[in-house]
Amino acid sequence: NRDEAAIEKALAYLVRTQARDGSWRSSVQGGTYPGTMTALAGLALMAGGSTPAQGKYALNVRRGVEFVMQCASPSGLLARLEEEMRPMYSHGFCMLFLAQAYGMETDPVRQNQIHKILAAAVKLTAQSQSPAGGWLYTPDANADEGSVTVTQIQGLRACRNAGIKVPKSTIDRACEYIAKCANADGGISYSLASRGSSRPPITAAAVATLYNAGAYDNPIALKALEYIKGQMKSTTVQMTFGGHGFYGMLYSAQAMYLSGEENWRDYFPKVREELLKSQSQAGS
Repeated sequence: NRDEAAIEKALAYLVRTQARDGSWRSSVQGGTYPGTMTALAGLALMAGGSTPAQGKYALNVRRGVEFVMQCASPSGLLARLEEEMRPMYSHGFCMLFLAQAYGMETDPVRQNQIHKILAAAVKLTAQSQSPAGGWLYTPDANADEGSVTVTQIQGLRACRNAGIKVPKSTIDRACEYIAKCANADGGISYSLASRGSSRPPITAAAVATLYNAGAYDNPIALKALEYIKGQMKSTTVQMTFGGHGFYGMLYSAQAMYLSGEENWRDYFPKVREELLKSQSQAGS
């Protein structure tokens, strides 16, 4: 099966590019983002069937978990500040990754350590929520925009699913923030402060996030989903999301899968072909 072969090739690429300290890093402008990249790579390996204790790449997942645990600061922030100019992205993705690993951890001592880290991380997220209900790039920003807000909601939801106490009011206010950013066409704008036109990548992320928060019948989510489907009708999935193609795919896949079989059946063959065509010989 060519899909499975492509996935295996991609997982092997991730394993080959893991650093000796257990991390993965980016080479984009503005930092190497080890927290964000390690969390996302670790989630991919877990989606491929490995846990910190079992599976072909268990050792790589475990090393990723250990690296992220070492990123935890006394404040609760999960990031390497010297390498991440926008540490709240790292914080959100690391919460998501660690919460998934926590549920699969077999060592009670390590499980207890992860629990403490996640409890502190949840507290930091709750304390750094803006008056409007969102988050921006740093914990003390006291401002907000859509993409960071999405990472915090998903991280909080994962923690809650894993049994970590999360204030319901924090998630409720964050979902309200996303709703306030909705435009008349159903799409979601960049932020509450600077509305502007609807952004397809943030709209896909907002749908996935509202569904993750259990808001399946939310009219904002339903309208945003229709907006995304309309945007994807006449072009490739990658082109729909412009310069944020893979970001858009990450979230639109979740939105389509969670919204029902019919949407997934329409979406997946298209995105699968695009991904298979764009894979390099190295597997990336």
